[in-house]
Amino acid sequence: MSTVSVVIPTFNRENFIKHCVVSALQQSKTPDEVIVVDDGSSDKTWDILRGLGFSDSEDKGNSLRYIFQSNKGVSAARNLGIKASKYNYIAFLDSDDVWLEKKLEKQISSLECHPTRYRLSHTNEIWIRNGVRVNAGSKHEKNGGDIFFQCLKLCCISPSSSLVDRSVFDEFGLFDEMLPACEDYDFWLRFCAFEEVHFLNEPLLIKNGGHDQQLSKKHWGMDRFRIIALEKLLQDPRLDDFKRQETIKELILRLQILIDGGRKRKKNAFVKKLAKKKAMLEAMSRNEKEPVQCA
Repeated sequence: MSTVSVVIPTFNRENFIKHCVVSALQQSKTPDEVIVVDDGSSDKTWDILRGLGFSDSEDKGNSLRYIFQSNKGVSAARNLGIKASKYNYIAFLDSDDVWLEKKLEKQISSLECHPTRYRLSHTNEIWIRNGVRVNAGSKHEKNGGDIFFQCLKLCCISPSSSLVDRSVFDEFGLFDEMLPACEDYDFWLRFCAFEEVHFLNEPLLIKNGGHDQQLSKKHWGMDRFRIIALEKLLQDPRLDDFKRQETIKELILRLQILIDGGRKRKKNAFVKKLAKKKAMLEAMSRNEKEPVQCA
């Protein structure tokens, strides 16, 4: 029987955390443990969780665990939860999202029909923006199998929909704590370059967006972080030639987007640096035998 640890990173989301956690606790397939990693909240998050039965004791026998850390970012919070977890599968749930009641049950049942093929699963989702349901654009359509080329374009797996065999983290590493955002884009890209993913085409997650606490609203030029992820991937010697060339093309595109944004903001030194890197990559893309050194 599959065992599941749920990892919920949070930071100052007292208005969301109860609904989120209750959706995990009320799953038809009860998770074996739920770990909330509080990334330095100064609101009533702990009071709410304590009222739901969570304990901040270091006793690993607790199935409802609360871990507090000084503010280090969502990657560090997820990574701490992964390290503290002890079960076969790790299911992530962001603290502003909620699961439908049969999310874990249906996802595990579907995944176990392919016990040796997949180590990472995700589901479809429902989008809510400022309290109103919206339709995702066609570019956000979810898929399974080899989705590497989709992953180059955008983050096409929602962390809150994912269920990951813990062996994946031993092989591919954890979330990059140096990235303040797009850490999920980076992780899925690293994984999907080499393995297929399982997809359950059923909306089992409600994603809440539009609020001020979203990371995408905190950082200018999100492509800065995607560029770092793409550059990292190019350093992996396992990447085949075709995927390497497609990664270079995407990197050139992202650099141009960031250059255009930098020009509008009159960030001349920043633009000059990026333009130099873009020219180097364009030269490399014309000569496939040239080694790529971008970092």
